[in-house]
Amino acid sequence: MTTPTLLSESSPRSSRRGGAGGDYARLLRRISAAGLMDRRPAYYAVRLTAVGLAFAAGCTAFFLVGDSWWTLLVAAFMAVMCAQVALVMHDVAHRQVFRSRRLTEVVGRVVGNAGIGLAYGWWQDKHTRHHANPNHEELDPDVAPDVLVWSQKQARASRGLPRLIGRAQAFLFFPLLMLEGLNLHVAGVRALGNRSVKRRGLEGALLFGHFAVYLAAVFAVLPADKGFAFVAVHQALFGLYMGCIFAPNHKGMPTLSGDERPDFLRKQVLTSRNVRGGVLTDFALGGLNYQIEHHLFPSMPTPNLRHAQVIVRDYCAEIGVPYHETGLISSYREALRHLHQVGAPLRAAD
Repeated sequence: MTTPTLLSESSPRSSRRGGAGGDYARLLRRISAAGLMDRRPAYYAVRLTAVGLAFAAGCTAFFLVGDSWWTLLVAAFMAVMCAQVALVMHDVAHRQVFRSRRLTEVVGRVVGNAGIGLAYGWWQDKHTRHHANPNHEELDPDVAPDVLVWSQKQARASRGLPRLIGRAQAFLFFPLLMLEGLNLHVAGVRALGNRSVKRRGLEGALLFGHFAVYLAAVFAVLPADKGFAFVAVHQALFGLYMGCIFAPNHKGMPTLSGDERPDFLRKQVLTSRNVRGGVLTDFALGGLNYQIEHHLFPSMPTPNLRHAQVIVRDYCAEIGVPYHETGLISSYREALRHLHQVGAPLRAAD
């Protein structure tokens, strides 16, 4: 069994079943006519080179700073760079960078598994299912109940730690994100036992190779106290930054369950949130602040998303589909408000 390919703009079968389905086809024609599905090789050449050089500079700084508490600043910088590498892996996996499936997988594994210890095969499988059914309680792995619960139905059914945390999960959300880096590494290792992940031997070799080199380098350069502090700061800030990138996209937006199956356009637009901002926001969130456009056209190159936004927003107004965008702080506020409301049944049971 092979890992599914991430959804592309040609994938939505639901958009071709008549009725409202023609809405997506008309939008796609407008987007294509504007040239926004065209690849951007120069952009990605510059971006991949810049991220690679910055990552290498961080590694060099780690060895140059050496046995000093200033190394914790390097740890913070490397947390940011690892998240930027993860964003590059995201674009690669969506076939935004390379046409070749083989080259895409090779670069994805080198960048993800070997580069930052993030399992490409596990993430690709999980992210594909998310794109197919965003915010669907039974089908989207990103809203499956785990430590946090995402709906009052999940809250009522929760037991143990999720039930305990669920009472105050809005207040604990950002502190818990500092464990997300560790969770991403562990999830990738656990996925090696899943037969749906192809080339598991290679995935595992690259993944454990990364862990071995990473820990060997840290404790060869730093004594134990500084070494553990470096790892803690690096992984905590990496997880926090990753969570802050992805939390504004869907958390607090409408959820689906059971047999609820809107057509493709509405499913993607109504469950996604855009985040307004300028160049700094685009850089910090890796273009995922244009989440609606990204979900409608997953293989669209990142720099084209902001141009597509104008077309998509106007088109949604034309056909009467709500299009939600807000500022970055407001997006977090909406997500936290939702988490607090979800925990209401648990607080009422106290």
